[in-house]
Amino acid sequence: MIDQVIPEKITKLTAVKGMNDVLPPDSATVEWLESKVRVLMSRYAYRNIRTPIVERTPLFIRGLGEVTDIVEKEMYCFEDRLNGDSLTLRPEATASVVRAALEHNMLYDGGKRLYYMGPMFRHERPQKGRYRQFDQIGAEALGFSGAEVDAELILMVNALWKEIGLMDVRLELNSLGQPAERLQHRKALIGYLEKHHELLDEDARRRLYSNPLRILDTKNPHMQSLVEAAPKLMDFLGETSLAHFKTLTSILDANAVVYTINPRLVRGMDYYNLTVFEFTTNRLGSQGTVCAGGRYDYLFEQLGGKPAPAVGWALGVDRVLELVKSAGLKNIEPILDAYAIVTEVTAFPFVHKIIQGLREVGLSVQMHTSAGDGVGSMKSQFKRADNSGARFALIFGADEIANRQVTIKSLRDISIGQQTLSCDQMKEWVATLQSAD
Repeated sequence: MIDQVIPEKITKLTAVKGMNDVLPPDSATVEWLESKVRVLMSRYAYRNIRTPIVERTPLFIRGLGEVTDIVEKEMYCFEDRLNGDSLTLRPEATASVVRAALEHNMLYDGGKRLYYMGPMFRHERPQKGRYRQFDQIGAEALGFSGAEVDAELILMVNALWKEIGLMDVRLELNSLGQPAERLQHRKALIGYLEKHHELLDEDARRRLYSNPLRILDTKNPHMQSLVEAAPKLMDFLGETSLAHFKTLTSILDANAVVYTINPRLVRGMDYYNLTVFEFTTNRLGSQGTVCAGGRYDYLFEQLGGKPAPAVGWALGVDRVLELVKSAGLKNIEPILDAYAIVTEVTAFPFVHKIIQGLREVGLSVQMHTSAGDGVGSMKSQFKRADNSGARFALIFGADEIANRQVTIKSLRDISIGQQTLSCDQMKEWVATLQSAD
């Protein structure tokens, strides 16, 4: 007797922790936001760029800085099996955009205004608004040194908030000056912190000599009074840096943009200089930064290219959508124009021809499908039509098919009622519908 082999129980597969599926209707809200961004970018003459999700690890070590949290603790790195290269899932996109600009000599004929959308990856503790895979939308202006471009990017984000209906977002500004100015401040800051070494937490002590500026951004409540009294970088800025910042604020003032100057705002990457900014909110708890950016005039050189000025920002899509929800704005689900109700399987060729013509002139139509043993009752089909959110039901009954007609019934406005039209009259109905919209 042959022993019966009992198959092992198949383990249910789930998504990786912190890497989430985006399902309808939430996916519709993402698409809505992306469409708003595309229109906005076009108005400001920014063009789309798409870079690889995987880059060589040295790009981020050189670009972001070896002692940043991202490089030290958060990157997903792995070895290429073919050649042993160290590769990394991109934790942010600015370094990738600059690498692409260098590799393809994009600035040979002048500056470029670019924007991107896509997933980033950081190995963090997942929490609301902070995931291991998260989408970012960003804009980068490469090859422009003037503060008017810094202002342009901030005005663009401010316009986006108005476009999507967000009002409870605050703008914070600072200037990190130039490297020589930052070095003077660094010495003064280290000297100050050394005198209060016993008040520093473990993270601050670790950063004291490697990246002391980041200590100013601590969230530890026991260190707030200490960092408030620390030397301020703004006090070490020279005339040129101060003039750059003044030009920025004067443009924002002229456009009635409300902002706060925050001397403790430093950002998390080493590549920033001069202008840095954040848009924040109290609605998302500890994940209150929804968009941030600044100037990075030395990143091209850090990555092996000729010096070129640059400035940009990135916003977290997940956080913006959480903010949209908290503000009471509903998901933007696309409106379905019509649902086709079919009484006979043999009618499908005729029905498909009609609704295909409707789709070609811009209507969205959902086709009822058979279940193998027929199309189902009219009652069940009307129920599906109603649940689909369609504005109209297109009824293809025996009489309609015999007379090459369609009965149109409004599902949302009972005052409209229903009407039966010939195939030729459908064009007039579509035109009337589209003019009303």
